[in-house]
Amino acid sequence: QMDVHGRIREVLAETVHEQLAAKNQELSTEDLIKTLQQQGVIDDVMNELKFVTDVSEKEETSAPKPSTHFVDKEPPVLKKTNIDPTRRYLYLQVLGGKAFLEHLQEPEPLPGQICSTFTLFLHFRNQRFRSKPVPCACEPDFHDGFLLEVHKDSLGDGSKMVDATTMLSICDPVHMVLIKTDTFGETALVASYFLEWRSVLAAENGIRNIAVELLGVGSESKVSVGVLNIRLEMYPHLNKTLSPEVTNTQFALEHQKTAEKERLFLVYAKQWWREYLQIRPTHNVRLVKIFAQDENGVNHPVCSYIRPLQAGRLLDTPRQAARFVSVLGYERAPVIGGGTGKQEQWCTLLAFLCRNKGDCEDHANLLCSLLLGFGLDAFVCVGTKAKGVPHTWVMTCGTDGTITFWESLTGHRYIHRPINPDDPPLIKQPKPLYPYRTIGCVFNHQKFFGNCQPSDAVEVCVFDLHDESKWKPMSGEAIKSVCSPGSTSSVPAFPPLCASTIDAAVTSNEIELQLRILVSEHRKDLGLSTVWDDHLSYLLSPALAAYELERTTSISTGNEEFQDAVRRAVPDGHTFKGFPIHFVYRNARRAFATCLRSPFCEEIICCRGDQVRLAVRVRVFPYPESACAVWIMFACKYRSVL
Repeated sequence: QMDVHGRIREVLAETVHEQLAAKNQELSTEDLIKTLQQQGVIDDVMNELKFVTDVSEKEETSAPKPSTHFVDKEPPVLKKTNIDPTRRYLYLQVLGGKAFLEHLQEPEPLPGQICSTFTLFLHFRNQRFRSKPVPCACEPDFHDGFLLEVHKDSLGDGSKMVDATTMLSICDPVHMVLIKTDTFGETALVASYFLEWRSVLAAENGIRNIAVELLGVGSESKVSVGVLNIRLEMYPHLNKTLSPEVTNTQFALEHQKTAEKERLFLVYAKQWWREYLQIRPTHNVRLVKIFAQDENGVNHPVCSYIRPLQAGRLLDTPRQAARFVSVLGYERAPVIGGGTGKQEQWCTLLAFLCRNKGDCEDHANLLCSLLLGFGLDAFVCVGTKAKGVPHTWVMTCGTDGTITFWESLTGHRYIHRPINPDDPPLIKQPKPLYPYRTIGCVFNHQKFFGNCQPSDAVEVCVFDLHDESKWKPMSGEAIKSVCSPGSTSSVPAFPPLCASTIDAAVTSNEIELQLRILVSEHRKDLGLSTVWDDHLSYLLSPALAAYELERTTSISTGNEEFQDAVRRAVPDGHTFKGFPIHFVYRNARRAFATCLRSPFCEEIICCRGDQVRLAVRVRVFPYPESACAVWIMFACKYRSVL
């Protein structure tokens, strides 16, 4: 805020000119600090720095929050934390970008005009950061600094100050994800990059400037999308830096070790696949997926996309986790050009969460990781849906042998009861309710099984994974060698989930106001006037809460009170119509356009009659990250004229 860097530069420039001209000698750090103190810069900085870790004092004195949330427009208080002088930090500055050629023709945004933006997300050793959004341009104006703690108590590092040699053994890269948000709020993944930060340990003055070339994702993973200028610095400065030979040797050794493990696993996987094909020649058409490509086009064993993930206090139950995963947007990986071929892209977890949407594989991997975190025996299943469309879903095995399928895109759960094809025809067979047709393999972070039953149809499948005549296992040791998050693994560690930043009440009010304007304008175009009934709008709230509760818990609560209230609010001789609809995005215009496509909803919005009163209620339910479930209910009441 005070542009401290700028002021210090000015003072130093003056000092250096004056003093050097006078004495023709080198300046020490003490001289410079003394000058800054005389100029009053240090006092200003000290006054500005508030070391506050709890904001409770302010909360006690501030006025109580108004019940409607409308007035509450205070900017959020940023918590400032002390830098602990006994820890090592990596200060990573992003100092602008260049050569983002796709945005070469982009006009300068006018003041106040909404434009597309770039946001940079970082993850390093269980810490997550995001940059301020900057307008998309050929040379985007990134100016952000991130303080990454290299040495964390929670990772079992102890409390001693680490030296350069110890830090050289910390091989976690800084994962950077660049997201573009367009003017409608739609997000797209631009680039995903793993920054090797340890080169700073060999930098002479402890500072390293790097130009990072970002490559595209998916089918564009060989194409450059732009360059970021990054400056790395260690705090406190290292007493003794390493020589570049030492760091380069370490990187080469790690690379060699990883490559060798991956080569051995590939040899093993080929051998396993040959054995699998010898069981039955028809196995070559089953969906047995051993490797999958990430967003950068790099192949990893599928087991490495899963890891037990605990959501801390953000999610309370496995079913709530399933609901959270289902409200993350669904979008197939984009393909350039026509054709029915599906572009395969299994995103790393950070890229999936930052984009807030992904393909069915991303959803299934996240749900399986969360269910494993809740202590369930969960697996990802790879197979097909109707019409032979490839699909992935999640399965949990109960201790009593119950098999439950979880559809990660909807949050639905299905109990699997296998049909015995050898039963006599008169025996009544269970009718499967799930949409899955065939299953090729199941896997989690430690196990992989190929389906070697005579038929790969899900309905006749027996999920006794210990029976090697039905499921061919892969060696747990082989999987562990490439998939355990160890010292040399090419798979990034999982980031922790973040709490939602969405204020449910404010967002609900905003969408509701926008919808009222859209409905009024739409009716005006039809030559109809619009009268809103605020009381009726408020009465719709319990219904929306009940719908969300049912989606989360699969238990439908009694709605008698809601029905009773509506009956009391609608006088005799009047008709009431209501239409609830559910979205996972917060764009009111897009939601309204979708609602109009439904004949029921269109009938309410365009209602004609005597004493027509309209109502709309919006309820946003925030989930971790920036996921949310948005329930909208339109209603009307009018006098029935026969």
